[in-house]
Amino acid sequence: MTSLKFGTSGLRGLVTELVGLPTYAHVRAFCAMLREDGVTGEVLIGRDLRSSSPLIAAQCAQAVADAGLAPIDCGAVPTPALALAAMSAGSPAIMVTGSHIPDDRNGLKFYRAEGEIDKRDEQRILALSAALGLSAAPDVSVTPPSRDVLAGYVARYARFFGRSLEGMTVGVYEHSSVGRDVIREVLSALGATPVSLGRSDRFIPVDTEALRPEDSELAACWAAEQKLDAIVSTDGDADRPLVADEAGLFLRGDLVGALTARFLGADAIVTPVTSNSALDRPGLFARVVRTRVGSPYVIAGMADVKKDGARIVIGFEANGGVLLGSAVTRGGKTLAALPTRDALLPILSTLSLARETSQPLSAIAAGARFAIALSNRLQEIPQERTAGLIARLDADDAAFRQQAFAAHGGVAARDRSDGLRLTLGSGSTVHFRASGNAPELRVYVEAPDRAQAERLMQEYLAFAAAQTQAG
Repeated sequence: MTSLKFGTSGLRGLVTELVGLPTYAHVRAFCAMLREDGVTGEVLIGRDLRSSSPLIAAQCAQAVADAGLAPIDCGAVPTPALALAAMSAGSPAIMVTGSHIPDDRNGLKFYRAEGEIDKRDEQRILALSAALGLSAAPDVSVTPPSRDVLAGYVARYARFFGRSLEGMTVGVYEHSSVGRDVIREVLSALGATPVSLGRSDRFIPVDTEALRPEDSELAACWAAEQKLDAIVSTDGDADRPLVADEAGLFLRGDLVGALTARFLGADAIVTPVTSNSALDRPGLFARVVRTRVGSPYVIAGMADVKKDGARIVIGFEANGGVLLGSAVTRGGKTLAALPTRDALLPILSTLSLARETSQPLSAIAAGARFAIALSNRLQEIPQERTAGLIARLDADDAAFRQQAFAAHGGVAARDRSDGLRLTLGSGSTVHFRASGNAPELRVYVEAPDRAQAERLMQEYLAFAAAQTQAG
């Protein structure tokens, strides 16, 4: 049984199961789909900094060339920079990235000229891959021409934000993010002083939705050692942001998304069910649409609200990635839509909001009055075990479910939009779902205060571990 599957954002799996024929076959199938739809010409190819990405990108280029299209090597670039270049050129693209998952895994993210492929496209690629009947991948013999796609990405934000960060000092947690140098360049262009922190030559799987304890400890130490207005970072392919306040405390991704929507004046937001319940508070946004987890669902939701007449549409996920669903004009400057996850827009919007309001990020975060929400994961949990736990908790026989949550008032309501989200009698929530990108069980909790949230998380991580290990 292979680990390869389309998840919440592209094809992901073990490197050992992706390199060679699987990569070649999926890319050939993607190109076959494009050809069926009348697409010819260039296919842009980018990659992140994990160790397997150069080889997989070369195999992608070979497959594109063998399909009769023209591969273009865009090098190591942020996913949103590649997407912007592809959409601007009217060309499809392939990004080689496993995002936040460990270095022994990787993936492929496919773009049409209009943006990310959707779930229907994923099924067509799988069907075409099977129909091609390929038995082996050829050796890499093609050397595609290269193209710089970073300049346009930097210029996009330098033009729109101007010198909005003048006088700020911002730490950049670089680790192994493919966007680390671009972030420093843009911060400098906007008037900030970037401070390089934690650069690594080996790949570090930073997950913005389930931070490692050492990431939080590093940020707190850096903030204590020097005066910083904020610390920013991204996941591996720079489509999800990390923003920490002046004390090194990370803001949740959905809060960063909400602050971005506030700064840009959104009248509609689209966000998954895992995002904070405070977003539904009356008067915060004119319209809030909830979706399943994954950028394809958020993109579909953004398209729907635009059809319904929304002017400024912002999509974001609990992991922080922001999708700009419509053009935005602010201060006489217009930022074109970019309907794919982007880390740089929320980083710059959040920092600009702090600079504009003359408030520290900690005060802005406190003023948002979000419920205390935490997320974490159990790794190496097969999806069938997560599904088994969810099915048992959602079964018609309520005895097991009520017993599991009796200490918190039992279960008052269930939401099956994505996994199982349980509202407890105490008013807190616990949400279980399988990751779409890796064999992980995700756990999300909300509670009135941090101590309660941390207790809930500890309790139900242990509960989930015991249930899934029991099989």
